[in-house]
Amino acid sequence: MTGGGGLAGRRRCLDAVMERDGAWPAGAPWVREAFAAVPRDRFAPERLWRWDGRAYVPLDRTADQRAWVDELFGGIHDAAVTQLVDGLPSSSLSAPSVVADMLDSLRLEPGHRVWDIGTGRGWTAALAAWRVGPGRVVSSEVDGHLAASARQRLAAAGLTVEVATGNATGGGVPGGVPVDRIHATYAVEAVPWAWVEAVRPGGRIVYPWGLLGHVALTVAEDGRSATGWVQGLAQFMADRTAPAPAPGGHAAYGAVRGTADPDTEQVLRRDLSPLENDWDLRFALRVAVPDAILLTDRDEDGVNAWVHDGDRSWAAYTARGDGSVVLFQGGPRRIGDEVTAAWSRWEELGRPDRFAYGITVTPDAQWAWQGGPDGPHWPIARTGDW
Repeated sequence: MTGGGGLAGRRRCLDAVMERDGAWPAGAPWVREAFAAVPRDRFAPERLWRWDGRAYVPLDRTADQRAWVDELFGGIHDAAVTQLVDGLPSSSLSAPSVVADMLDSLRLEPGHRVWDIGTGRGWTAALAAWRVGPGRVVSSEVDGHLAASARQRLAAAGLTVEVATGNATGGGVPGGVPVDRIHATYAVEAVPWAWVEAVRPGGRIVYPWGLLGHVALTVAEDGRSATGWVQGLAQFMADRTAPAPAPGGHAAYGAVRGTADPDTEQVLRRDLSPLENDWDLRFALRVAVPDAILLTDRDEDGVNAWVHDGDRSWAAYTARGDGSVVLFQGGPRRIGDEVTAAWSRWEELGRPDRFAYGITVTPDAQWAWQGGPDGPHWPIARTGDW
């Protein structure tokens, strides 16, 4: 049976693994202290959800506390799902390593005023409040049930945090008072301009960018733009108020392609194997062709790939076993040519890694760039799953 002592032991184990793997931010020792002061388990609901290979199954603390604790402390890079909607995760306690990295990126100082967006169960708001002080954190949560739960847990932890129920994507900071920092915990493709307006000049916005990773923006001194670099990689829950992303998987590709014959066919000399596991390449393709959904598989001839846009355009790269592939395409656009060109451009740029990219946001536009704000750039738009 895993009781209170067991929880204390798992907290110590989490701390030790974070230290061993270099996950505690060296420049922000307060993060480690905050994890110890307001531990993850105090913000976990009595029911968690585990993927069993076919569906999410419940893990109730009262029925099997050991399994519940194992799920909550599964690993420093593992999130714990705390809520489902229509059978899919809609809220979670984020992976400890990611939480630590994002808090480090915020550069929080005592006295800062923080807008925590996407309260969930309240853990990240609690960690920020521990750092900045009582009454300095306001948090927004679109789900009324989650907001109520967070209020209770924050109060039980002795932390003074205002939790407002509402859609932060479509509105400004609760109370209208400017903040020094924004910490968003759900993914958006484009930064709402209201977020930039809510932050004082020189302040920071740390947020998950689509399914790519998290970014730290600094608001310009004139308040008319914000820019910054990719800080880390992780996937987050999507904005509930945004349109649903295009479905992935071979069934979705088949639905887009239908039974039509290809419009074009060409032979390429290209090794497709990097598409399987070169995540710097995958990142670059996602930036350059943001609505492309990519699938790969391997057979006796090598790696094959399929691409579609969730609408009507598709492409298939078929390996021939001799180092060449045949590219078939159909639909109103040549999405395979777009992906191939983006791949070649990435190679021309010297195969930059994911941390060589950043974002600039203005009232009228926002774009991703590589190497610096004046380097190669790509417009940002709402996109599907990659």
